[in-house]
Amino acid sequence: MAVRWITGFLDSPDRSAESFWLAVTSSRVSARRGSDGAFATLLPAAGDPYLRFQVVGDPPARSHLDLHTGEVDMLAGRAVRLGAQRVSAELGLVVLRSPAGLPFCVVRWNGERVRPRPAGLSLVDQMCLDLPEAGFEAEAAFWAALTGWPRRTDLPEFDYLQPPAGMPLRLLLQRTGGTAAGMHLDFACDDVPAEVARHVELGAVVMRRMPDGWTTLRDPVRREYCVTARPT
Repeated sequence: MAVRWITGFLDSPDRSAESFWLAVTSSRVSARRGSDGAFATLLPAAGDPYLRFQVVGDPPARSHLDLHTGEVDMLAGRAVRLGAQRVSAELGLVVLRSPAGLPFCVVRWNGERVRPRPAGLSLVDQMCLDLPEAGFEAEAAFWAALTGWPRRTDLPEFDYLQPPAGMPLRLLLQRTGGTAAGMHLDFACDDVPAEVARHVELGAVVMRRMPDGWTTLRDPVRREYCVTARPT
């Protein structure tokens, strides 16, 4: 029941931020799917897609993960045994919530295996799980057990799960001072000031600049994400 691929979803009240994300990731949009056209995929110039749009109707704009596997029911069952809550299911898809309440899906793997190359200065390469300190250890243990990825320590407030080679996203686990868990996407880039300036020109707003080059921004629908000084 291995995790064979991982997808980051941009869940938005409407489509107004889609042009922004297509521009900052240098992607094309796929044909829309679903009865109301709620779903679309960001298509990279090369490699397999790993970012998708979903129109959810209600604010706030947010993110979630899909874990792709050849054994959907088995991986979803494992998640429940580890403490997740099963929300709904249909053929090839199970919707769950982690012990901290983070939404995620277990979906059928369709053969994705080629990690896209960086487009220009940057690459979305990380989903950050923002976790209150009180539940951090339990949630970190859950994701490490579910994925089977080794847990590493980066900085005092961060751990991360090291994915297999070729996986498009790693999972960063961040201790926060809040009371609710959340998720956000991170860009790696070679030149943070230049990349941040590009995002601002396209419609983002800078929220916080950290001395180590870590910058938090908001997209046009007020979804937070980060640009970081990690190699692409």
